[in-house]
Amino acid sequence: MWISGTSQYAIRAVVHVAAHGADAPVRVGPIAEALDMPRNYLSKTLHALARAGVLKSERGPRGGFQLAKPAARLTLAQVTAPFEDVETRHCLLGRPHCGGANACAAHARWNAVSTSLQTYFASTTIADLLDDTRAARTPSSARARPRAASRRATTRRR
Repeated sequence: MWISGTSQYAIRAVVHVAAHGADAPVRVGPIAEALDMPRNYLSKTLHALARAGVLKSERGPRGGFQLAKPAARLTLAQVTAPFEDVETRHCLLGRPHCGGANACAAHARWNAVSTSLQTYFASTTIADLLDDTRAARTPSSARARPRAASRRATTRRR
């Protein structure tokens, strides 16, 4: 299983919509700008996600995109499904007919990696990614405060 650039864009965009689209739809332009993505390509990707039932789209001046269901019920596999053939396993060494009696030297190990990746995509939700993103931001800012406080304490002692 390879993850295409389109799937990567889709995941990033859906996480952005989940984080910013709770109250009102998020327009393509601001998403493209925030994520540094080509606007037209992103627009096509978001519309494909809407057709697949991952996002809902609204037309008009107040239109844009929102999640079609809660982030906790939306998996990475669902987000990438419109762009990936999850069941197809590509040979790591590029052989067109790899498997069974024609298995390449890397087949067994690559098959295990591919299976793990499929399991990860099927069990990881957009809410999980949002939580991980928020958690990754919190410790660094929490660590910065005590350092500043300790510097002040050192300054006062002098």
